[in-house]
Amino acid sequence: MKRKFWNWVKNEEERILFLNGEISDETWYGDEVTPKIFKSELEAGKGDVTVWINSPGGDVFAAAQIYNMLMDYKGSVIIKIDGLAASAASVIAMAGTEVLMSPVAMMMIHNPMTIAIGDSEEMKKAGSMLEEVKESIMNAYEIKTGLSRSRISKLMDAESWFNAKKAVELHFADGILNDVSSKREFKNSEAEVEGIMFSRAAVTNSLLGKLIPPKEAKKTPIDQLEKRLSLLSH
Repeated sequence: MKRKFWNWVKNEEERILFLNGEISDETWYGDEVTPKIFKSELEAGKGDVTVWINSPGGDVFAAAQIYNMLMDYKGSVIIKIDGLAASAASVIAMAGTEVLMSPVAMMMIHNPMTIAIGDSEEMKKAGSMLEEVKESIMNAYEIKTGLSRSRISKLMDAESWFNAKKAVELHFADGILNDVSSKREFKNSEAEVEGIMFSRAAVTNSLLGKLIPPKEAKKTPIDQLEKRLSLLSH
């Protein structure tokens, strides 16, 4: 069996699941053992489950199956992001009945990536596959946030990072840890400072603009300028 990237904490009062680190350091697509073990452990008990996430992401197929398992779970699933929920980990977070983020946590969404080797036809197949994977990921984001697919797609294109406030504003999260009323406050307070969203694409373009010197404007020699002014004055 592959290295487990999840850990259950035994507690008589509540069921707690930790998802730390990379979501499966090896793909479990086609693996019949690992998903079954995860599902059997999830269904081994009853009642609500609290899932703590601190992960940079990982295998999108693993994330998709975990998302489905949590969505099908009979009890409530409370997602708590205490550090990072990036890439595939953000997909898992969308399965939460309630999603709460630490005030210092971050969430990141982006387009799926892969490595392909072969001729132009193989590259086209890889591109088509990535488009389909993106569509499936967008389904999870759309169900949770209610945002349009067009806006979600643009956020993914830009590789967008959300702090806790921005995640709540965009409905990727429902509240901030230790401040479960934050969602209501964001809607009712006009003075509330808008959350921050970081876009790698925007920053990259901005840096390129500073690094690449602008084209020099055509300069008119001072003697020619004086000659033109002299002609105009007559």
